[in-house]
Amino acid sequence: MDRRQMLLGLSAGILAGLSAEACAQSGWPTRTIKIIVPFPPGGQGDLAARPIADALQKRLGQAVIVENRAGGGGKTGNAAAARAEPDGYTLLMTLSSLAVLPEADRLFERPSLYEVDDLAPIARILADPTLLAVPADAPWKTLADFVADAKARPGAIPYGSSGPYGTLHVAMEMFAAEAGIKLLHVPFTGAGPALNALLQGSIQALASAPGVLRAQADAGAIRVLANWGDARVPSFPDVKTFKELGYPNVEFYIWAGLFAPARTPPAILNRLRTEVKDIMADPATARIFENAGSPPAWLDAPDFTTFVEADSTRLIRAVKKVGKVG
Repeated sequence: MDRRQMLLGLSAGILAGLSAEACAQSGWPTRTIKIIVPFPPGGQGDLAARPIADALQKRLGQAVIVENRAGGGGKTGNAAAARAEPDGYTLLMTLSSLAVLPEADRLFERPSLYEVDDLAPIARILADPTLLAVPADAPWKTLADFVADAKARPGAIPYGSSGPYGTLHVAMEMFAAEAGIKLLHVPFTGAGPALNALLQGSIQALASAPGVLRAQADAGAIRVLANWGDARVPSFPDVKTFKELGYPNVEFYIWAGLFAPARTPPAILNRLRTEVKDIMADPATARIFENAGSPPAWLDAPDFTTFVEADSTRLIRAVKKVGKVG
């Protein structure tokens, strides 16, 4: 270990000690902590939040509950967390649409309910490329089949999303714009209800995370045609990326990250960072996510902040390119 690494390690240890002492002096936590997930159960946010809530509850000695607060493609829950008292008792597990939704409001000249700066990053938990799924009995065996049919029948193929300009909507419109096709957007309150609609046949396509689709794919209920990532997904190794299939500009990831209201005391934020770091390093946590088809993708607050800024810039650029869509 060189001198710089030794000093960094020492500094981290001192900060952790100070944070623990400050939290002890403040008495935090002394009551139930709530993690808002701005989508219904069954989606990527919910998949990320529940193992973290269970582990935090054991480590902090207080109840940690997950509250699904759906609406507006994630906007309602994001805004509720941003406006919450910054006391460490309200957290947010949200997705990559965090920066897109305020931008969409500006696109339509609507007042935004929150801004990204209203929230303080704690840690990234998951970061999966989106996958394109269709019912197993759909006529399209390949992405080329799907595109050809969409070109022959503009606006006739219905696809589901988590709401206008949510993660699933932006991913599909990014693909549609690049492929030169028009699809029929059917918004839901989250990936869970949208997946149910796909299984019931009321929609014919859905972009969603591997962990959300894994069980239904294994059961033979859906077929996965393409992957929005820059590499193949280990849980879907035979599914080619859009880049492999001739769409080099189609790339989209559904990351899930933990946030707190922006003015939450640093001591509490640092305590949460330390606890989440240890949780994500636990092999038992890794197994939960890997078994669901979404391997852990932890980033601590500084790196997560940089990641969010870069990803948000890319997604906002994509939204402006897509423009006003329903």
